[in-house]
Parts: sequence; structure tokens; C-alpha cells
Amino acid sequence: MKENGVMVTVVEADKVGSVASGLRLGRTLAVVGGRRAVRRGDAVVVRALTDSATYNQLELPTGRLAKINPGDVLVGALGSRRALKGFVGDVPAEAGAGDRLHLLNMGGVIGYCKGHHSSLSDAIEVEVLGFVVDEGQKVRNIADGALALRDTLPEGCAPLVIVAGACMNSGKTFAATEIVRQATRRGMRVAAAKLSGVAALRDTLNMADHGAVATASFLDCGLPSTVGVGDLAPVAKAIIARLDESSPDLVVIELGDGILGGYSVESVFDDAELRAATAAVVFCASDYVGAWGGIELFRRRGIEVDVVAGSVTDSQMGEDYIVNELGAPAGNAKRDGARLFELIKNKVSSSQFSVFSEEAAAAACD
Repeated sequence: MKENGVMVTVVEADKVGSVASGLRLGRTLAVVGGRRAVRRGDAVVVRALTDSATYNQLELPTGRLAKINPGDVLVGALGSRRALKGFVGDVPAEAGAGDRLHLLNMGGVIGYCKGHHSSLSDAIEVEVLGFVVDEGQKVRNIADGALALRDTLPEGCAPLVIVAGACMNSGKTFAATEIVRQATRRGMRVAAAKLSGVAALRDTLNMADHGAVATASFLDCGLPSTVGVGDLAPVAKAIIARLDESSPDLVVIELGDGILGGYSVESVFDDAELRAATAAVVFCASDYVGAWGGIELFRRRGIEVDVVAGSVTDSQMGEDYIVNELGAPAGNAKRDGARLFELIKNKVSSSQFSVFSEEAAAAACD
């Protein structure tokens, strides 16, 4: 049908990706297919054309993973990705019905794939059916109704523990969730966030499963990924302000990807207010060189790593090497999560930004 001169069709989707969860879309959607300039975050409806042996599931708004079959009609959002061990892709300048794009991640981020890690099969190719529109024929975008960016942190915000890493798959999420679990066991109210990377709910759901009373991510700021975001500080402050509404004693922040890479991670440490609010920095690496490099890069910024964690510490040998040869505290989330938390506990409890309740502070000192 035509409305206001625009051809609108009704499409029944089989699956909606979690990247579009904030739009609360149903499966029956009004769609326009004409060619147009597009923006990152635009909600797009596509048909899966191919299968993938290694990357064939879509994360739904519930967090559940669903198998993608050729012919499935999917809803995602346009976005870019820069995964060292995954897919690399970008948002096209314009798109319309019939164009061929690719599924770039399990959350439903869609763009033009330019390459991938050698361990993966090709990205699933999709055909664009059109863009989701509202009643006024405006293309829906995941930034609709998103958190407003902020220039400052809320007054008296809880202390931050920032978990960063050398690269993806270095153990950051495991360390972050274990810190959440250990702090929660000590009676603290812990909020948690994923601040960089490519949109999916898996990590924040994992944080909630480990006791976080509130979670948020860059997706809540309307970003399908943090590729091309020059300064993440306003995003971080918006997320922290949202989490602060839950009156946490501690905020644990995971920085997806590595401190070097394509997701603007390093910009977090350029912000003086965020640095001042950070009680502890946990750095995850998979080997000695990565651990040394992370410590050195932080020192060049005038920041000391408080604990080295990640897969480099999965054996006692690795933990001992970090301590004895690199001169940094080391703790492992898998072998002894309680000890990992002990290494940062005093820094957290003595932070000038701490708003611990007396009960939580007492529990932290047990």
C-alpha cells in the first residue's frame, strides 16, 4: 500500500535480533523498501540467503539463541564491527530492497562484511527486504528513546572497577562476572555494564545472573557497536548515571575488545573524571607479552594496573610469572575468585567515591 506517496508493505518476521530489543518490535512490521541513505542503528528486515557452519545463531531479545535457517526473515540493525577474531564490516552509505549484506554478529548487527578470522566460515549473506517504519513512515532506529549522553558523572556515584583486556577472548567477562559475584556475596549492591564492543545481551545477562542488581550497555545509548565512536566518555557517563539510579555500592564495567583496536576503548582512559572515579583497574591478557604490553600502555597514561587476570593466570605458573617478573598483582577468576576480589577490595572500600553502606563496608572487611 502507499501512504503519503511512500510504498509501505507488511512483513512477518521469523526472528528479531537482540540489537533491536529496545524498540520492542513485534513480528508484524511495516516496512519500506526504497533505496535511501541509511544510518547506523536503522532497523532493517532481511532474508537469510546462506547458512554458516560456525556462526548460525541469532540472539533474541529474551537472550535465547535461535538457529538461523536459509529463508528466515530476520530483524536487525545496521552497524559496524571490528573483531580481531571475528567479522569485520561496515554500514553502507545507502541501501534498499534487494541489496546483499551480511550478519556481522549474533545480536543481529547487519552490514557489509569485508573479512573475517580464518577460524570462521563466511558470514551469513542476507537480502534486504526493507526498513522498519513507524506510523509516520519514519525509519525506526535503535537510538529512538535511548539514554541521553552526559558530560558529567552523577554526584557521589559509586566507585568503578574497570575490567579491560589485551584483546577479545582474553577472559574479561569471566573476571568481571566473578568480581560481581564475589562483591555480591559480601553484601554489596553491585551494578555492571558492558561499555564497548558490538551489541549483544549475553554479557549483561551473565552479569545479572551473577548478582548484578542493574545492568546496562552501549546498546542502551542506541549504539549497535562502538566502532567510529570517537569518545566513549559521554556514553560511559550516561550508562553510569543510569546504573546509579539503583543505588549501587560498586559499579563493575567491562570494556569489550582490547585497549588497542577498533572500538574506541582507549578514549575511556582519556577522561579525567572517569579516571578519578575508578577505584581499580583489572587487566586481562592471554599471555606474558600481552600482560607486559597492557601494564606498559597503562603506565604511559599514568595509570597503574591493580590486578592482572585473564587466561594468562589460568595456571599457577602464569600467575607467579606476572607477580615475580612483571611486578604486578595477579589473580585468577576461575581458580580463586575470592582471592581476585581480595586484591581489589581495599582499593574499592577506600575510594573517595565510595558510597558503601556501613553493613556492606563491614562485610567487605571480613
